Amino acid sequence: MSSEYGKALKISVFGQSHGKAIGVNIDGLPAGEEIDEKELISFMQRRAPGKSDVTTHRKEADTPVFLSGIVDGKTCGVPVCAVIENKDAHSSDYSGFSNTPRPGHADYTSVIKYGESADIRGGGHLSGRLTAPICIAGGIAKQILEKRGIYIGAHISSVCRVKDDGFPLFPTEKLFEEIAKKPFPVINDEIGDAMKKVILSAANDLDSVGGCVECAIIGLPAGIGSPMFDGIENRIGAAIFGIPAIKGIEFGAGFRSSEMYGSENNDPFYAKDGKVMTETNNCGGILGGISTGMPIVFNVAFKPTPSIGKEQRTVDLKSMTDTHITVGGRHDPCVAVRAVPAVEAVAATVILDMLLEENNGII
Repeated sequence: MSSEYGKALKISVFGQSHGKAIGVNIDGLPAGEEIDEKELISFMQRRAPGKSDVTTHRKEADTPVFLSGIVDGKTCGVPVCAVIENKDAHSSDYSGFSNTPRPGHADYTSVIKYGESADIRGGGHLSGRLTAPICIAGGIAKQILEKRGIYIGAHISSVCRVKDDGFPLFPTEKLFEEIAKKPFPVINDEIGDAMKKVILSAANDLDSVGGCVECAIIGLPAGIGSPMFDGIENRIGAAIFGIPAIKGIEFGAGFRSSEMYGSENNDPFYAKDGKVMTETNNCGGILGGISTGMPIVFNVAFKPTPSIGKEQRTVDLKSMTDTHITVGGRHDPCVAVRAVPAVEAVAATVILDMLLEENNGII
């Protein structure tokens, strides 16, 4: 099914933005893994709405309720199923959009594919709200990986044309923790303030802005992954587009590498403490789809939130005539802000899945 990903670790997301609940089923977690629920909830709160003046005012606790798979704080070997109840949905904000689809949203394609039965309230199953269940799976995966010395962190790397400092060549667990504790997750707080001004300015103008999120994975040994169609880039790329509004991904130097000479782009090798390292990391820690032992680094681009207060052109699907709409309701003026933990979550589940696959379900 389209709402499932993973091989050894299968993750299936269910629910709709304005349905009774949303949730996730996680099949393949090894038994006996201790899960710190307090730490998981703290991770979930980083994505939860209504926490800042630069995010949506929808109020949701986003506290997971586990139906199976965890007993006395440990995984028991059976699929983990968890749900999050939707408590602050304003479905009336979306009346009529199945007939006059919102530009930039999946209203039109949903109606074409599913007909009049399509649930487009808040985006339905295609909503960014469905990243909350992904964060349950990702929060659990992060805890399991951290016990093995593998850490994942991310930050807002840009908002519109304002760019944060990038991760250093060797990001640290401490840096990840410092960023995660911030209400606005950037490396440089002064730049973060400038980003917030851009977001608030767009919101006051009934508009929205796009942004990017940079993610790094440290502690992953060399030799993980496969060539051709099953490499680390392939697996992360396939899963990361499950986060709505992502329109692009690049690893390491990414598109900048197309402007370089080989002598500039190649990462020179050197030996240190019995390990092979590279002086630069333009490859993003991956060669031939396989980890080099250097940090895996990638950057994802988010389009501006399509729900804006400005009048927009659309089509009345019943009469097939041109018309105009104005979108009300509560929406993030910049999707990238709350997407940071979701990007971490996807990265964690993919890496855990690959490790379990390579070790026949054992990590």
